[in-house]
Amino acid sequence: QVQLVESGGGSVQSGGSLRLSCQASGSPSSRYCMGWLRQAPGKAREGVAITCRDDSQVYADSVKGRFTISQNVAKNTLYLQMNNLKPEDTGMYYCVAGHQKALVPLAPNSYDNWGQGTQVTVSS
Repeated sequence: QVQLVESGGGSVQSGGSLRLSCQASGSPSSRYCMGWLRQAPGKAREGVAITCRDDSQVYADSVKGRFTISQNVAKNTLYLQMNNLKPEDTGMYYCVAGHQKALVPLAPNSYDNWGQGTQVTVSS
């Protein structure tokens, strides 16, 4: 069982920055890969960025060069640094965890453990 608690969301103007945090607890074996997914209003959930213990990282094309995923293993905390935010980045951001490397890392159904989400709103 894994518990994931997100924080750091908010409202910013286009071009601004935010850093999301995800505090994880529970079984370490269930957190081989961790990452962020998001859901915009009226749209399906989509993968944003995933990192795994083998140091692999995957980013959605829409955020490459703007978002950076990282983690502090000692603090059991995952981060998502988001720079140069755009209105299309608006949505609910969820922290996720999986016990193994997924065949499709950015697919939402690859993850069993989800946080409650934190809202990000970017205005133009």
